[in-house]
Amino acid sequence: MAENKNIDKTVAKVASQAEAQREIDARRTKSADGSYEKMSIYDYEQKYVRHENARGARWFLRITSAIIGVFLFAVLLSVTLKVYEINEYAGYAAGGVCLILYICVFIVPLVKIMGAGYFVTQVNAQSARKAQRHNKKLRTEIAKKIIDLTARVEGVGWYDSQTVGRLAIAVQSGDDESIKANLTALYSGSVKKAAKDIIFKSSLKSAMYSAVSQTAKTDALLVVVVNMQVIKDLVFLYGFRPSDAKLAKIFMAVIRNSLIAYGLSSAQIGNTVVKTMGEAVKGIPILGSAIAAIVDSSVQGLTNGTLTTVIGYQTIRYLTKEYKLQNILDGVEIAETQEEFEEACEELEKELKKEQRRGKRLATA
Repeated sequence: MAENKNIDKTVAKVASQAEAQREIDARRTKSADGSYEKMSIYDYEQKYVRHENARGARWFLRITSAIIGVFLFAVLLSVTLKVYEINEYAGYAAGGVCLILYICVFIVPLVKIMGAGYFVTQVNAQSARKAQRHNKKLRTEIAKKIIDLTARVEGVGWYDSQTVGRLAIAVQSGDDESIKANLTALYSGSVKKAAKDIIFKSSLKSAMYSAVSQTAKTDALLVVVVNMQVIKDLVFLYGFRPSDAKLAKIFMAVIRNSLIAYGLSSAQIGNTVVKTMGEAVKGIPILGSAIAAIVDSSVQGLTNGTLTTVIGYQTIRYLTKEYKLQNILDGVEIAETQEEFEEACEELEKELKKEQRRGKRLATA
């Protein structure tokens, strides 16, 4: 057993070293003579930057968030009104409970997701230096969060303790290169494993809830709640969130999942399957209804669980991609920015004015 653990540690170490080497190679470009030189900001921009409207992405993110919020509010309101029709006081109580649920299952996760920092990777020559400073600060903040969580929560099991120890030393000494290396080792090792566990448990919850629920609105509500929870958990695990544009795409996928869940519940899939099972089932109405309920539940549960898995892995893919891009950007050689150009022009102007004054003094002498 001990030998197997040592082998696993060695494999993980080699994998993290290989990952680091790939990122170093990605920062280099091959010159005409076959040697490697540092990647320039223009090479980075051409290879990795997909020009996006930052303001448009923010608005798109707000719109998708609002759609999810309105949908959840409408479902909870319909539940409250149904209870109110039965009993007025019970309706008030149900309204209070639904309001608390709305805050807990939507407002709190949304605030935590939106409040997390994100890496800036879609840059040009003018904004690259600012992005590098921002990303460096964010890496240090993520490292401190991971160290603090590991120290305060005993047995959290998300992060490799030895790597976290090295990360703590790197933060204390202000060694940014070591911080990057140890974060990369965590993300490619223990964090990746913990993320898969979170996705599996969330997908299982989604499948089980859908199997128990027998109404379209409740199914869609549960899918949205579980999807938002898995996004929040993954953002907390990694310590940062995807950029506005990527997060908006994830929220769009959540909306799509809720619509699919609603459609599945309304489609009565099981009854359709029963109709094709022949005269034997038709002759036994009770058995036919039972089979229909089982098939409906299993199909809905499997589908909704799979949709949650898709959301989880889409989130991981964006987080991993943006972490790698900021690592590459950090090693990119940045040419003169507009600010440096303006400073050079100002220095030239000052020097010319000095020469003019000297010329005047010589002319009057």
